[in-house]
Amino acid sequence: MRIDKGLILKEFPLFVDLTESERNIIKENSHISEYKKGEVIYEEGSPPSAFYCLVLGRVVLGTKMKLGDRKIVEYLHRGKYFGIISLLTSEPHSVTAECLNDCLLLIIKKEDFDFVLKKVPSLAIDLSHALSRRIKCKDMHEKRVFESTIISVFSSYSQAGKTAYALNLALSLAQETHKSVIVLDIASLDKTHTLKRKLEIQNQKVLDLSNPVYDNPHLSGDFLIKSRFGIDIICFHYIPKDESCVERLMGILSFLINDYHYLIFDLPSSMNRSIFSVLNQSDLIQVLTSPDPVDLKRTHNLISHLEAEFKFNPGKINIVINEYKSSKLKHEEQLKILGKAVFATLPRIDFKTVDRLVLDNPACEYSQAVRRQARQLGDCWTGLVLGVGVGYGFCHVGVLKVIEEERIPIDVIAGSSVGALIASLWATGKTSGEILEISKEFKEPAQIWNLIDFQFPLLGFIKGSKLKKFLKKHLGDKTFYNTKLPLKIVASNVKRKETRILDKGSLVDAVMASCAIPGVFAPFRFKEEMLFDGGVISPLPTEPLLKMGIKKIIAVDVTPSKEDIWRQYERLKGGATDIWPPNLKKKRWFDLRQGLKGIFKLNILNIIFSSVEILQSEVAQKEALLADVLLHPDTSGMCCLELHRASEFAKRGEIEARKNLDKIWQLVNE
Repeated sequence: MRIDKGLILKEFPLFVDLTESERNIIKENSHISEYKKGEVIYEEGSPPSAFYCLVLGRVVLGTKMKLGDRKIVEYLHRGKYFGIISLLTSEPHSVTAECLNDCLLLIIKKEDFDFVLKKVPSLAIDLSHALSRRIKCKDMHEKRVFESTIISVFSSYSQAGKTAYALNLALSLAQETHKSVIVLDIASLDKTHTLKRKLEIQNQKVLDLSNPVYDNPHLSGDFLIKSRFGIDIICFHYIPKDESCVERLMGILSFLINDYHYLIFDLPSSMNRSIFSVLNQSDLIQVLTSPDPVDLKRTHNLISHLEAEFKFNPGKINIVINEYKSSKLKHEEQLKILGKAVFATLPRIDFKTVDRLVLDNPACEYSQAVRRQARQLGDCWTGLVLGVGVGYGFCHVGVLKVIEEERIPIDVIAGSSVGALIASLWATGKTSGEILEISKEFKEPAQIWNLIDFQFPLLGFIKGSKLKKFLKKHLGDKTFYNTKLPLKIVASNVKRKETRILDKGSLVDAVMASCAIPGVFAPFRFKEEMLFDGGVISPLPTEPLLKMGIKKIIAVDVTPSKEDIWRQYERLKGGATDIWPPNLKKKRWFDLRQGLKGIFKLNILNIIFSSVEILQSEVAQKEALLADVLLHPDTSGMCCLELHRASEFAKRGEIEARKNLDKIWQLVNE
C-alpha cells in the first residue's frame, strides 16, 4: 500500500496544527510500517522502543491475566497514538498492543523521539497533556483505563437545563462508548442534589468537602453510588470561599481518574474562584446558554473572563445552545453576540416530563442531539461519504434505505456533486423513500432536459438556472444550520486548484457549486470564489471527514471502473436511447439533430461525462483507501445519464449495502 507520508502528517489530528517545517522534521524522523491482522506491535513488559501513530486499521490494548487470558483495556482507532507513557517515563510497556485487522502505523523510533520533541516544542506540550490524562496518580492504585477525559458542564446563570444535560450526556456516553462514566454532582451546603432522584437512588450520602477527614481521597469510595442505568455518581457539598474544598476535590479526582474513562462535573452556576479552579482541571468545558440575547451576552462575558483572567485555552470551551427559551434571533445573529462558534444545539423539551430522555425517549430530537454529541466526545462518530456519478448517484439512495432500516448510526455526512445533493436531502430530514419519489420527476429519458438551459458556451454551455430551480423546490431556503446532522459539501476552487469544503450558508448554493461540472455548467460564483464540481479534485471526499477527526468512515463509490466506462460508452455509441425533448422534435428545423446524432450518436454530454468519469475513477480509488468500509455498487449495463432508471440504481446500492452489513456493524460497534 503506497501512502504519502506528507498527506498523513497533514491529516493526522496530532500534527494538523503544526507548521509545514515542523511536519517536515517529523517526516524526516519517522517511517511507515504495515502490520497484519493479529500481529503484535509490542508485548506487555517489553522495553519502550518507539512512538506509534495509528494511520489505518484498529489496535487492541490488553493486559495479561492468569491462565493466559488477556483483559481488554482499550480499542484504538485511526488517529490515536500510543507507546507514549513508556517512552517518556522509560518504564516497560504496561499493556500488549495487537492489530485487530491490517494496520498502517507511522512510527518514530526512541532515538529520534527526543530530537523531534526538542525541535517541535508545541508537540511536546500536546503530548504532555495527553500524558497527564493517561497516568494521573498512577501510584494511588492500579490504573484500569487507558485514557480519562474530564468534562465540566457549566452555565453563567441558573435554570439553563444544565443538570438534565449533564445526566443525559453521561447516560449517552456510557451507552455509545460502552465505557465507564461517573457524574460528580457539586452543590453548596444550602442546596440539594437532584441527580439522585433522577437516577432513582435512595442513598442519601453526600461527601462534605469542608471536612478535613477527606484529605485521604481513598475514603471517597464510601460515597460512590452505582446506578442501575450504567453510570456512577458521587454527590459533594462545598463552601465557596473555602479553598481546602477544592484541594480535597482535586485529590479525589486524581483517585477516580484511574477507574473512569469519563468524569462529568455538574457544577453550580456560581462565578467564584473555587468553581473556576475546578473548570481549569477539565479537559473540556461545555457552557450552556439559551438563544435569548441577554443569556448569550452573559455567556460571551463569562468565556471572555475565563480566557482573559484565568488564561483558559479557547479550544477546551464548547458552547451548547439549549432552546428551552424562544428567540427571534437568526443563527448568524447568535454567533455575532457570542463571538464564537456553537458546538451543538439542544431542541426544546419539557424537562418535567422525563429525566432520562436518552433512555426513555431515544427517538426525540433532544435525545438524538445529545447522543450525537456523546458519540463525538467519545471518538466514535461514524461518517458517511457519498461520491460523484450523476445517475449512478441514485445508488446512494439504496444505501440510505439500508441505513434507515437497520438503524445504523450516522453522525456526519459528506458528498461531492450528486453525492452532495443526496446528502443534503437526507441531512435535512428527507427519507430514502422521499428522495426516490423526487427522482420520479425524471421517469422518462427525455426529462433530463428539464435540468438543462443552454447558453453561449463562454464558461459552460449550460446556464444552471433550471437546476437551481429544482434545488430550490426541494431544499427551499434551508442552510447548513437547518440540517439534522453535520453536513460537508465538497467543491473545487478554480483559481487555487484545491478542494473547498462548504459547511455554512445556503444549501442550494453549496450544492450548485458542487454540481458545476467543468465544460457543462459555468463555474458557480460563491462569494469571492469561482467553484467547480467537487468531483474534479475529490470525487469520494473521505479527506474532509479525516480532518474532522472522524475515526470510522463508510464510503459509497458509485464511479464505474475504467473498463466499465469504456464498455458503456461503446454501447451508447450504438444510439439505443433517444433523450431529445419531445417539443424540440416537432420543429422542422430540428432535422439538424440527425446530423448531430451522426457525430455524437447520443449527445455531447455523454462525451464529457465519460471523460470526466475516467479521471474521477482513478482519484476515487486512492480516496477509497482512507475508508474503513467501502461500498462499490455494481452499475454495469447502466449509463450515468439514465436518470429515469433511479429505482434500478437504488436497488443496486441496497444490494451492495446488505452484502456488507457485517463489516458495517463491526465498524460501528468497535
